[in-house]
Amino acid sequence: MNLTAEQLAQFDRDGYLFFPGLFTPEETQALNDAVPELYSRREDYNVREKGKDAVRTNFAAHMYSEPFAKLGRHPRMIEPVEDLLGEKLYMHQFKINGKMAFEGDVWQWHQDYGTWLNDDLMPTERAMNVAIFLDDVTEHNGPLMFIPGSHKKGVVDARHDLTTTSYPLWTVDNDLIRQLVQRAGGPGGFDADGRHVPGGIVSPKGPAGSMILFHSCLVHASGSNLSPFNRVSVYLSLCAVSNHIRRHKRPEYIAHRDFTPIECLPDDCLLKDYPVDLPWKDGVPATALQTSMEEIVPERKAA
Repeated sequence: MNLTAEQLAQFDRDGYLFFPGLFTPEETQALNDAVPELYSRREDYNVREKGKDAVRTNFAAHMYSEPFAKLGRHPRMIEPVEDLLGEKLYMHQFKINGKMAFEGDVWQWHQDYGTWLNDDLMPTERAMNVAIFLDDVTEHNGPLMFIPGSHKKGVVDARHDLTTTSYPLWTVDNDLIRQLVQRAGGPGGFDADGRHVPGGIVSPKGPAGSMILFHSCLVHASGSNLSPFNRVSVYLSLCAVSNHIRRHKRPEYIAHRDFTPIECLPDDCLLKDYPVDLPWKDGVPATALQTSMEEIVPERKAA
């Protein structure tokens, strides 16, 4: 799963790559089958929608669920990011976002690196997201929206939104969104045959098993899901090992503290048995819930 020169150039220009149907229905089903039991757990790592029972985000499933532990070491998800960053990676964050039918709330406009910088003191934006659709994603069930090229702005001003949804986020204000969208192509339009021509907002859609890779500074959002169709997706937030976080302000199930490089499993790992470590299979340890505002100073290597 190495990227071509054309794909590298496209990523540099747009800040994302889309791979429709990259995982087979059988591979996707192996993951989907595990989600209901994970979502049923009454644990801190299941963040529910504001005032509802529907799960908004499940964190750290790769630490206690075998199918997702294998996904966290899948070469189709790991190797493209290694190509882009030129370095071994560790898992900064692993989440299964459940934008459930009728109940899935918005994700406000934001950059992921803005949160990782402000909350976790991640030194630079040498980290990326890789997402896989576990459901078909259409225009009706709250697809992701990207502003192409917005990653070129670097880290933009953001405010800490603690009230809009159940999950706090460092969000980008509307005026800046207008400017970024205009710069990326404005409102778009329609051609002579009535087909929509994208402007400054794009929204990758495709079948379950599709994958998106996107830059940690790419500004993105998603609307609420008013449809009767779930839109569950898995997100691996992968960080260059040398760029590991410098503060443990958040619990470890949200921002991981093990910076061991990821070693990939074989490509067929979702359909065959391979041994994987499940360190939290018997519960999240108390140490993972401990937090601190102190900055971690990396140890200097001996000359």
